[in-house]
Order: sequence, then structure tokens, then C-alpha cells
Amino acid sequence: MKRKSIVLLALIGVIILAVGAFFVIKLARDTIFVYEEPPTPAPSETLPSGADPAITANMDEIEAQVSQLRGLEIDTQISRRLMTRDELEQVVIEQFLAEYDSEQGEHDAAVMNLFGLLPADFDLYNFYLEMYSEQIAGYYDSKETAMYVITESGFGGMERSTYAHEFVHALQDFHFDFEGKLGYTDELCKLDSERCAALQSLIEGDATLTQQLWFQEYGTQEDLRDLQEFATTYQSPVFDSAPLALSEALTFPYVYGATFIQTLYAQGGFAAVDAAFTSLQPHSSEQIMHPNTYPEDVPQYPPLPNLEAVLGQGWAQIDTGNLGEYYVYLVLAKGYNPQFRLFDSLAQGAAEGWGGDTYSVVKNTETGELAGMVALNWDTSADAKEAFEAFSSYSDLRFGAKAGDYWAGESFFSSLLQTSDNSFVWLISQDLVTLEALQEAAR
Repeated sequence: MKRKSIVLLALIGVIILAVGAFFVIKLARDTIFVYEEPPTPAPSETLPSGADPAITANMDEIEAQVSQLRGLEIDTQISRRLMTRDELEQVVIEQFLAEYDSEQGEHDAAVMNLFGLLPADFDLYNFYLEMYSEQIAGYYDSKETAMYVITESGFGGMERSTYAHEFVHALQDFHFDFEGKLGYTDELCKLDSERCAALQSLIEGDATLTQQLWFQEYGTQEDLRDLQEFATTYQSPVFDSAPLALSEALTFPYVYGATFIQTLYAQGGFAAVDAAFTSLQPHSSEQIMHPNTYPEDVPQYPPLPNLEAVLGQGWAQIDTGNLGEYYVYLVLAKGYNPQFRLFDSLAQGAAEGWGGDTYSVVKNTETGELAGMVALNWDTSADAKEAFEAFSSYSDLRFGAKAGDYWAGESFFSSLLQTSDNSFVWLISQDLVTLEALQEAAR
């Protein structure tokens, strides 16, 4: 269940439309920041967009305004283009999903089903294809150093606000170097998905905050009317029909990222935000969700036994990584079946004590059977007790009454084993013999 399968790395700079509209409309009415020192103005240099001269001039103006607000200048040329939604669909197919096919979608859906987040037969590949085609308002391509804004009717409030957001990504990439200095690459994210989630939240939160500040300072009444009209008429049937865990995960970098960056900005302006890109990079979804834990509270990831060796011939590891606090919360509160969701307050309280986790999922290459182990560390013994009770309640709801030392239901066998005062493991398989072998390895 790599985080890459939830938010593709190629989509740095995407705005989820409904989220973007909500923030700029809300912030057009309310000022919530306390930092007041203005940044030094800095002009920018860009290539002509090839669009209507009035639109080109508008883009130039927005870039200058965003550069001044963000306190960063750029001395490279940024290509920019307006794109129709039909053209976007081709881009999604040819670029965003170029290395992601239906087979990979089936693999990811099966792993997420193991953790209760997606139905087993969910068509993840086609969901991504339809959802991105529906939802993207604009994006920044770091490889081409180019910005794209989706429009069908000119360059109004939604397009102007989107452009402000995307130009922040160009500034970030120029100054902080997404792939080089920041280490935000597919390869490194495979090794540390929690760091990847934190960096994406940093990137999107900064762009969302600056977009909000831009709208407060430079948004017109006409822009506001455009956004209000958009908010009342916009329909998103693909996104709205998504399983809850999937839709929640897609908005995480924007919603929680914005709150995280607002906290830094209130404490030290954009200098504090810049430090998060350089010397004080965030490490986990926990730090994004709870800015008071940043930067000191660094997760400790527990080791796991080699499940391939434990289960023997025919078994192969197909996924490994970290759930993180946010995905622990999603497992407990946002499962695909409402019947096994815990109350939000209970799930949030249990997840807040997260101190690190490691998971491994293996597959029997002959039978197709899946099995998984999640080792979870907690900050204190009290946190571990609270989380153990929450996972037990979740298991009662999902699998039915406990039979001895395991649960059986929904075609799965599952158990929880306390391994220390501050830790326990969650085991899940599709066969009781497999579960018993995992229990023995975990003890």
C-alpha cells in the first residue's frame, strides 16, 4: 500500500477542485494569520504563454504578485499553457499513469482490501484515470519546468487562483529543488512513504497558504463571484463516489498541509516555512497532523521478521512500508464498509499516540492468498493500551466475535499480539494455518 498508489508523484501541483475552491472562498472572508512582516518584492521572468495577450499579461501580473507575497524570486523561464479537459485526459493517460497500469491497480486494491480500506474488486486504475481527469484544475510539471491550467471558458477567478497556486510550485522547485535537495523522488518515497507524505503536505500546504494570501490581497469581487458560482454548480461524481479512505487520503496534503503551514507561518512567517524545506524537513504524517510534534518527534520504525522465510516456499513479499498515524486513523475510522468504522473521536484518540510502525504484505504465488503483519510502536504504555483496545473494537466490528486468540470473518483471520508495554502487532491472513505461523513469528 505504497503512498504512491494513493497520490501519484507525477501529480505535484494538482489542486483538488473542491478543496481549492473551499479554501479560497473561506479565506476571502476571514484573515486568520498573525505574521505581518511583508516579504521583499521580487520580479520574475517567464516565457510568453502563447495565449491571448490579455491572459499572458494576467499571468505575468499574478507571478509578480505571488513572488512578492512568497518572498522568492525566479530567474528561469517557466513555460505555461491553458489546456482543455479533453486534452487533460490524454495527459493523464500518457504521463500521469504511464507507469501505472490495471495490473498495478489490482495489486494495490488487494493490499488496501487486506487493511479494510477498499473493496476487493475495486477498479483502482480506472478510478485514478477518471478522477484525475475530473478533478485536476492545474499542475506544475517539474521535469518540463512548465505550468498548466485547465479551462474551458477563459481565465476567470478559478483559473487565476489556480495559477497562483501552481506558480508557488515553480518557485519551490527553483529554490528548494524537489528531486535534488528535497529528495522528493519516486525511489526515495518507496523507501520512506511517511517522509514522502510529509513532504507532499509541505509542498501543497505552502502553495495553498500562498494562494489564500494572494486571493486576500489581489482577488477581485469578480473572482469571488466566479468561485462562488463554481462552488454552487460544480459536480464531481467520480470523487464523490470514491471509498471514504481514498477520498480522504487524496485531500490530506491540501487540508492538513495547509493547517501545518499556517502554524509555521503564524510562528515565523515564510522564513519558518523555508526552514521546513531545508534544515528542518518534516518526517511523518504525525508531524503534519500535529504541528506541535514538529520537528522533534521523529518516529521509530520497528523491525519485522522475514515473512517469506516464516511462511516458506511459494510466498513472496509484495509490499512493505509504514502506515503512519494518518493511515492508522483511516483503517480505524474510514473503512470501505461503514459497519466496521469506529467513531472519529475514538479513532483519532487511538491514532494520536502513534510512535512508528512497519508493515509487510506477502502473497502465495500459487494460491493468491495474502497475509500481512503490522508492528506498531506507541509513545507510552497508556497510548498502546488505548490503541490496542481500539483495534480490538475495530476487529469485533469487521470480523465478528473473537474465537480464542483470533477473529474470523469477512474471509479473513486476524489477531493482535502485545509485544511490549509500548507495542503490539496486528496480523491478518486469508488462512488460519498462515495466521498461526505469523503468530508464532511475532511472539
